[in-house]
Amino acid sequence: MGEKIRRIKRELVHKGAIIEVYKDYMEFSNGHHAEWDFIRHDGAAAVVPVLDDGRILMVRQYRNALERYTLEIPAGKLDASDEPGLSCARRELEEETGYKTDDLERLITLRTTVAFCNEKIEVYVARNLMPSKQNLDPDEFVDVMAYGLEELKEKIFAGEIEDSKTVAALLAYESRCLKK
Repeated sequence: MGEKIRRIKRELVHKGAIIEVYKDYMEFSNGHHAEWDFIRHDGAAAVVPVLDDGRILMVRQYRNALERYTLEIPAGKLDASDEPGLSCARRELEEETGYKTDDLERLITLRTTVAFCNEKIEVYVARNLMPSKQNLDPDEFVDVMAYGLEELKEKIFAGEIEDSKTVAALLAYESRCLKK
């Protein structure tokens, strides 16, 4: 495992609203060359919002990539690559669920697709939620529902919840926050 790998060149192929797609030209110590895809993402934050009764707020929204609605924890892209995840998490919680809090605790950091994308999601647990006002983007339609953790785990294992950040966050929440 001592092979040397180096990028010779990175070429921008597409710049979108959320991602940048690059073609990387790679060279290996054995003389082989390859072209690899790389997707640059500024990062995101997500929240496991826990109501006083222990239920977790989830958002149901349409996801174009899957051509269907999904059930997820609230999350969103950082406004800039240097925005603190905590600020983004606080903003997304209120925007998507209509709840706010000052009680946010870091839970886990995720790298969603390490083979070709640098996206990093900082996940927080939110407690002591206070009703506020949902503030969705014009192209965002989100239903907010509360579920018990056992019901959410059943949905995960039945294949009804497949979103990786949601699966990882809910299982981490149970492991780290409930089994002490």
